[in-house]
Amino acid sequence: MFFDCCSTQREPTHAQGEYAETPLAGIQTQDLLSAINQSINKVYLYTTFQLQDLKQELLAALRDDFTAILKAEFHAVLGESLSSIKSELLSFKKELSSGLTAVQESFTGLNVTVAEMEKSLSTCTDDIVGLRKTVDSLTKTVAQLEDKCDDLESRSRRQNIRIIGVPEDDPLSASTAAVSRLLKEAFGFAEEPLLDRAHRIPIPKPKAGERPRPIVAKLHYYSDCVKILSKARELQRIKMNGTTIFVFPDYTVRTARARAAFTDCRRRLRGIEGVRFGLLHPARLRITHGGTTRVFTSPEEANIYIESITK
Repeated sequence: MFFDCCSTQREPTHAQGEYAETPLAGIQTQDLLSAINQSINKVYLYTTFQLQDLKQELLAALRDDFTAILKAEFHAVLGESLSSIKSELLSFKKELSSGLTAVQESFTGLNVTVAEMEKSLSTCTDDIVGLRKTVDSLTKTVAQLEDKCDDLESRSRRQNIRIIGVPEDDPLSASTAAVSRLLKEAFGFAEEPLLDRAHRIPIPKPKAGERPRPIVAKLHYYSDCVKILSKARELQRIKMNGTTIFVFPDYTVRTARARAAFTDCRRRLRGIEGVRFGLLHPARLRITHGGTTRVFTSPEEANIYIESITK
């Protein structure tokens, strides 16, 4: 230790006039110095411990001060940020509240509109149900009227015949006198049949080389009409002055189309042995096979039956 060097005694010289120390005095001085040295060491140790405690207290005080400063700064910064966030949240809440109010108003308006639409749809549904019944009734009535009109038109044409293949070289070839004379020569009648009127169908006049327009003639007596059509079915193709003419009943457009729908059925029936068939008025196909007679109003049903008898 530093203090041990102080315990070394210096002996005074006689030149300086100092006295010589006795052994007892040296021992006391050494003990005193040793006690002083121990006291100094104790003081040093105490001072060292005090310094450490002071250091710890200072560090603790600094730590507390630094923590307090950091807390103050953090609170200041955080307080500004929180204020800004709070103001933004309040602004967003205000906007959201106004938007929600507008949505609620729109939703209320939609509810009112939907309620009105439901009421209108209910009324329209009731009206549609009533209109559907009316339409169904009117449809049936129209169908009945169409059938009745077609029947009346067919009855008005019962005494009509349609002549196809008469050339149009002579402008008077469709007159009543010319047609009456033509029928007498074609079927070999003793007298000319009496005609009420005769004319070609109202379509544009054909060009040279095209088929001539058919002639429609109305006979005065129904018996003459029946006789002419019977002869026409027997002869089918009638040769007159180098031309071939055909004579058919004068059907309505609706009846003619309905009868034409059975053309394929009639063609197939011609190739089957033991089958008799014919078209009844207005458009019904009668088929007799194996002693059984069936009448069809639909070409589809007739074709199914033809398939069954050809297997």
